[in-house]
Order: sequence, then structure tokens, then C-alpha cells
Amino acid sequence: MTDSPASRAANLAHLRRRKLAKGDPVPLPLTMASIFNLPGDPAGFRQYGRFDNPTWEAAEEMLGHLENAPAVAFPSGMAAISAIFLALLKTGDRVLLPSDGYYTPRVLAERFLKRLGIEFDLRPTTSYLDGGFDGYRMVFVETPSNPGLDVCDIPAVAAAAHAAGAIVVADNTTMTPYGQLPLDLGADVVVAADTKAPNGHSDMLFGHVTSRDAEIIAAVKDWRKLSGAIPGPFEAWLLHRGLETLEVRFDRMCNSAEIIARRLKDHPKVRAVRFPGLEGDPSHNLAATQMLRFGFLIGLTLGSEAEADAFINNCALIQPATSFGGVHSAAERRARWGDAVDAGFVRLSVGCEPTEELWAAIEASLDAH
Repeated sequence: MTDSPASRAANLAHLRRRKLAKGDPVPLPLTMASIFNLPGDPAGFRQYGRFDNPTWEAAEEMLGHLENAPAVAFPSGMAAISAIFLALLKTGDRVLLPSDGYYTPRVLAERFLKRLGIEFDLRPTTSYLDGGFDGYRMVFVETPSNPGLDVCDIPAVAAAAHAAGAIVVADNTTMTPYGQLPLDLGADVVVAADTKAPNGHSDMLFGHVTSRDAEIIAAVKDWRKLSGAIPGPFEAWLLHRGLETLEVRFDRMCNSAEIIARRLKDHPKVRAVRFPGLEGDPSHNLAATQMLRFGFLIGLTLGSEAEADAFINNCALIQPATSFGGVHSAAERRARWGDAVDAGFVRLSVGCEPTEELWAAIEASLDAH
């Protein structure tokens, strides 16, 4: 068990060293195989590419090291979330979902879980404790929420949900293990889209589930094997490579976001700013108690849809794109996806560009419109 983000970061790149024989390659080899040499009794040996792969396992080892818990890899963040729902829920169960979190789990619940007899309810992140958790099999939180960046009290939710007999699942995509550790705060399961900052280069999709409950991990692994929701070895190799630089990238991104959020708050063209690191933000006090960093996402509201689009499209150092967490800064107007936000609301993902150069580009685009 590592005991600090710095210790985890220091040891992460050396995990493989412990298993190396003299003459072995130091970088992780990419194992592209659907079959393995398997004469005689197959027990105890690799058998088939849907069951396991050494490249997945190396990526899972890294993820598990960061989470301080076993990790199970999936081909996307939504595959990880789907696995949690379908491996752990049954007909007659009820799930609580955030009404203001990433929208796809709500769509999945409406279109597919309900037809299996699994019901769901919605609550805003800021009032997740209101009404209690009686009758729920699973309480699913996303904090900070995407895109609004509201925060809920994970320890309080976990304590109340456990008292009511529910398991708590936390989507930690926006923070990564360097920014927040929901398992340490009382959550039973963490899901995340490693497509974002953990990979960092916007060139693959990946996700994972982690838990310290052996039965949950066993159920999720069974679901992956039997459903075929398996990650590709090449994607696992890319994630493994990206994770080696996550701590450095995440530090730059968070530091820049803290500086830029304060400047955006003072800019006359910006009507509102949401960032947990701002002292006046509604999320700040709670975020300061349960988050290791304040993250790299900023929500800013401009005067209109047209102003928001012009700001994004004409900023030299912002990539207009959905998703977040890449080395390049990226932004989008989230109302275009149907999120319940102002038409001029922009989700800005701060990347790894030098801070002052990035701010100059942002300021120039704001001033031009």
C-alpha cells in the first residue's frame, strides 16, 4: 500500500522492474494474441484472448497501484459503468443516479435497465443526501459532476447509503486517482474513463472498475469474460504508456486551471465561472476536504450561444472537441448535447500548454468578441 500521491507517482514507472529478468525489455511489450500455445491440460495457463492478456494485466497493475485496489480494465468508461450495472444489479433493484452528471448513464438506464426491471431515480449532486437512500440497491455518484462541477459529500453519502443497505459507486473520471480517491472516502466501487487524462493523448478509449470488495471484482471479471466487453491490447499498451506521465501532466493542468479560473472570474466578458478551486465557488469548501487537487476542468458562461462558439472556435490554443483531459486544451458548448446548462456555458479542459501562453490565447479570443 502506497501512502501518498508522490509515493504512488514515484513507484509507478518501476512496477515492471520487479518482474524483469536480465535482458528483458524495460518498456512493456505489446502482446497481440487471441490464442496461446496450449497443449494438454489448459488449467493455470493463458487460454484465449477474451479471457486475459498480459498487456491488459500490466495496465491493470498500474491502475490498481494508483487506486490502492484491484482494477479491471474495459474498452471504454461506459463499458465499465455498464459492467457495474449488469454484473451487480438484478430485476427489482433500484438505482439512484445524478440528474446533472454525464448524461449517458441516464440514457442507458432509461433504454435498457428499465426493460430488465431495474428502476432508477435522479437527484442533483448538491442535494444527494436529501431524501435518504432507503430502497436503493446502488447509489451512483459523480463528483465533481460533469459538466457543472458540483460536488457531493462522498463520506456522508457512503455512510448513509451503507446504513440503508446500498452499495456506492463513484465515477471519478474528472479527477483521476491523483485528484481524488473515492475508495478511501467510503465508496465501494470506482469507475472511470481512462480515455481522458490517464491516457492523455486523445487517441484511444479505455475504462476501468476498481473495488476492495473481492466479490464485486469477481463478478465484474465474470461479466467481462462472458459478455466479451474486453479492451484491446493496443489500447491497453497506450494507456500503460500514458499513465507513466499522468502525474506530471495532471500537475501542470491543475496548476494552470487554478490560475486561469481566477483570471476568467475577473474578465468582463465572462458572466460566471465554476471551478472548485475558487474560494467563492459553491463546491469549494467540500472539495477542499475530500479532493487532493481541484482538477483541470473549468465551467465558464458567456453572454450567448454565439459568443461561446466564437470564443471556442477562434482561440488559437483551444481545440473545439468533445471529451477532456488531453495534453491540448479543449472546449465545447455543452448545451449542444442537451445538458441543462446556459446556452453560453463552456466546459474548458485545461491542457499542458505553458500557462501564460494559454492564458494569452484565451484572453485574446474573449477580447475579440
